Amino acid sequence: MHHTATGSFDVALNPEALSGVAKQSGLGRLSLDKKFQGDLEATSLGEMLSYRSSVQGSAGYVAMETVQGTLHGRRGSFVLQHSSTMNRGAPVQSITVVPDSGTDALSGLAGSMVITIVDGQHSYTFEYVLPDPA
Repeated sequence: MHHTATGSFDVALNPEALSGVAKQSGLGRLSLDKKFQGDLEATSLGEMLSYRSSVQGSAGYVAMETVQGTLHGRRGSFVLQHSSTMNRGAPVQSITVVPDSGTDALSGLAGSMVITIVDGQHSYTFEYVLPDPA
């Protein structure tokens, strides 16, 4: 069955050292520490690689994060994979659940998330499908 979860989240982004191979690449590496509120009550930890071009508003990032908590009351964990760009201020997001990453009551979870940032406040809309509980 198709579901929609909405809410907000707080995120702490902390710069991390790049590998020796990537040190001169112009990339940035950040750790992610999130706290979700709303239909998804969870925490997540992850890693992000990013690049910001010299043109204002153009950038890209990839990230992986493991989310643990409850989604509409069902407890478990899952992994989100991000691959997003900003083209002179216009965002294109791809944030999807890694197939078969759901555990416990979130086993079988599939879906995608859209993140919105307004005045520094982060919110999410998570469209997902989940098998009925056994």
